[in-house]
Amino acid sequence: MMKVKFFLFIACAFLFGTIVTSCSEDDSFTASPSHLLTFSTDTIKLDTVFSTVPTATRSFWVYNRSGDGIRCTSVRLERGNQTGFRVNVDGAYLGPTAGFQVPDIEIRDKDSIRVFVELTSAVNNGDKPQKVDDNLIFMLESGVQQKVNLNAYSWDATILRDPVVSNDSTISAEKPLVVYGGLTVAEGATLTISQGSTIYFHGDAGLHVYGTLLTEGTAENNVTLRGDRIDRMFDYLPYDRVSGQWQGVHFYEKSYNNKLLYTDIHSTFNGIVCDSADISKEKLLLQNSTVHNCQGHGLIAYNCLTRIYNSQLTNTLGDCLSIHGGLCDVNNTTLAQYYPFDANRGVALRFSATRHPLHMFSCQNSLITGYSDDEVMGETGEETTVFVYQFDHCIMRTPEVEDDMKPRFTDVIFENPEDTITGGKKHFAKIDIDNLYYDFHLDTISPAIGAANPLTALPVDRYGRPRDDQPDIGCFESTN
Repeated sequence: MMKVKFFLFIACAFLFGTIVTSCSEDDSFTASPSHLLTFSTDTIKLDTVFSTVPTATRSFWVYNRSGDGIRCTSVRLERGNQTGFRVNVDGAYLGPTAGFQVPDIEIRDKDSIRVFVELTSAVNNGDKPQKVDDNLIFMLESGVQQKVNLNAYSWDATILRDPVVSNDSTISAEKPLVVYGGLTVAEGATLTISQGSTIYFHGDAGLHVYGTLLTEGTAENNVTLRGDRIDRMFDYLPYDRVSGQWQGVHFYEKSYNNKLLYTDIHSTFNGIVCDSADISKEKLLLQNSTVHNCQGHGLIAYNCLTRIYNSQLTNTLGDCLSIHGGLCDVNNTTLAQYYPFDANRGVALRFSATRHPLHMFSCQNSLITGYSDDEVMGETGEETTVFVYQFDHCIMRTPEVEDDMKPRFTDVIFENPEDTITGGKKHFAKIDIDNLYYDFHLDTISPAIGAANPLTALPVDRYGRPRDDQPDIGCFESTN
């Protein structure tokens, strides 16, 4: 219904414009076949879309630069109602009552009209995306036909609305799973997501865990949790690179023993939220995983026990990693803050005892960097608050600590902002803010290469390969 109202609104707007700019008696029109229309594009590509789910609206312009007025006796969809395309031409909707065409479109010399296109494709009964295409045909009064191609790839998916996992269940990689409203794992239930599986979440949806979540990705077949926009915002920019596409993963108070292995979480609001819990029970193990491009925090944990190994937490409007009390162990992890959409971003790492006692925050063999001169914030409350932390064999973009604090920092390299005017970007293979593309593999010039402690570094890298005798600091091994 909203789509119909949108097209009716466009129709009214264009009708008003037509009345205001009504033609004079001197306007002339030609039937010469040499006078043609010009289009801002000859193809409208709607990328890959899920079947039965309406797409975003695309548009193009039709110009008359021929030197005389041109009449179209009709503008129609070549295949009528067979493909699911919906078109509005100069305020007129090509609907079923008009036979999916509109007659008598006039475009005066040096004038233009705008065309809007949407698609809701039918189920294609295939395992892979299937091409859907049609032609929008402009039949000129001269008898000449001009066409604009409309195409997309339609992918069948299983659509779930507010599903609740009440018993132990497994999701396996078969066809796309799209969640609306939210996926809830009830207390006492365990949801296992097998290797190679991808779950697509609509904008209002997230993963709410009151029980236990296990993601069993592998180096070759990650588990992916992402938004459901699989089309593009612009030709160069997939929606998947835009933050805030879905609500992320939330572990509630009585949720314990969660394990996210080889899991890719990206383009969320908050990537992972861990509520306050019993710190004698492990809340979360995040291992060989990525949390990237969040409109809130990457991982924020309150007074619970978490372990973060061989992982990447990067590019967040809030903090990449924010620990408020409890116990947290970090090893061979990259925390990099290059969030591109807001200069008022958080830091790469925040560890705090202002809300809950911080019994231990341990960080080893990890790279902590970003745009700011200081990407590490340690915060304590009253003098009696427990505030225990230790850094070992790390590279940290923060001012060098005073002498009385140095026992907490073992073999730490403090980045000097004056020496790294690019904000620590020299560490990484690719930081492309124009195309929002980031590759956090270590560049060959990064001092993180070979700088980890072989005795405490994890035995395998991000891809499950045995580390060298002199392992690197951070999550990703060097590209060379």
